[in-house]
Amino acid sequence: MKSSDYIALDEQYGAHNYHPLPVVISWASGVKVKDPDGKEYFDFLSAYSAVNQGHRHPKIIKALIDQANVCTLTSRAFHNDRMGYFLKKLCEFTGYENALPMNTGAEAVETGLKAARRWGVEVKGVKNGNQEIICADDNFHGRTLAAISMSNDPDSTVNYGPYVPGFVRVPYGNADAIAKAITPNTVAILVEPIQGEAGVVVPPAGYLKKIRELCDKNKILFIADEVQTGFCRTGKRFAWQHEGARPDIMCLGKALGGGVLPVSAIVADHAVMKVFTPGTHGSTFGGNPLSSAVAVAALEVLEDEKLDQNAEKLGKLFREELSKIKCAKIVTVRGMGLLNAVVFEKGFEAWNVCLALRDAGLLAKQTHGNIIRFAPPLVINEKELRDALAIIKSVFEKIA
Repeated sequence: MKSSDYIALDEQYGAHNYHPLPVVISWASGVKVKDPDGKEYFDFLSAYSAVNQGHRHPKIIKALIDQANVCTLTSRAFHNDRMGYFLKKLCEFTGYENALPMNTGAEAVETGLKAARRWGVEVKGVKNGNQEIICADDNFHGRTLAAISMSNDPDSTVNYGPYVPGFVRVPYGNADAIAKAITPNTVAILVEPIQGEAGVVVPPAGYLKKIRELCDKNKILFIADEVQTGFCRTGKRFAWQHEGARPDIMCLGKALGGGVLPVSAIVADHAVMKVFTPGTHGSTFGGNPLSSAVAVAALEVLEDEKLDQNAEKLGKLFREELSKIKCAKIVTVRGMGLLNAVVFEKGFEAWNVCLALRDAGLLAKQTHGNIIRFAPPLVINEKELRDALAIIKSVFEKIA
């Protein structure tokens, strides 16, 4: 079968809730992927940071196979011999006392919201039903009803009402707006340290630190959605570490599964996590033996290969070289580590540029029409990065 045949199957039998780039990936390794016709591409999306460790990392695949040959699923009705190791490793990696495992990033955010609401009643003393959580314009926290109720993206919210109450949205990057929105019923402030889906929007310096100060002053929980920015993507293990603004709750996912399985979690200290008691939250697959074994290997790869340092070093190089490209349509290059974006002038259609990049051997995806996000696997080396830059340059310099 050709790529067009696979795309036709998707179109015929699938719901049309995505508009993917017309390319089919049938093989992947490291930073490269191939289509069924044998054409090779650089992967510069990394499944939205779910493949930070590279495609099919040998250590992660070995952990997957070894565990699959022993035990895959027990449910939380019983203990298993893998989850405890995973939770311990995750707590040590993040610096928190407790972890609660789930599956997808959206579930991690949902868990964080539930923790904050329950904490608001049982610790802060807010009347149940009155809890408020402050979030940001142009956020992306997933596709659950609670997540889209925080969104101002019309595509995400159209005709899904009634929406979940209790969210107060303010401009992203504006700490003063957060301060003005705080009321006695505010139980948490939830933000992405860098807004990925919005186009790799980096907030002003000191923004996260100011949020931390506001939370301390007003007895509010700071929730950081690090699903996309976490696990070394921005040049630190977690993006909040650039400002030392430690959240009360971190929502984690994507790269925690090593590009192999959906694995997510929230981490928090016991003072917050204690609000969960038997029966108040759960997941059949959360913390299953297979995912736990994979996640431990995924974390070990990040540590052993110092992927935070690689992201920091090559991210600077990437932005420097992108900024040298002569293209009148480019407005700015922005990002941290290996989470970067090129912003073209308003009204510019970046979709066609992504098609040209595909034809030249590099896969990236546009967002908000005029922005292209570039996020390669963190295992990329300097030669591979420079080869990819040559492709990007060849395409960008032809833009009229």
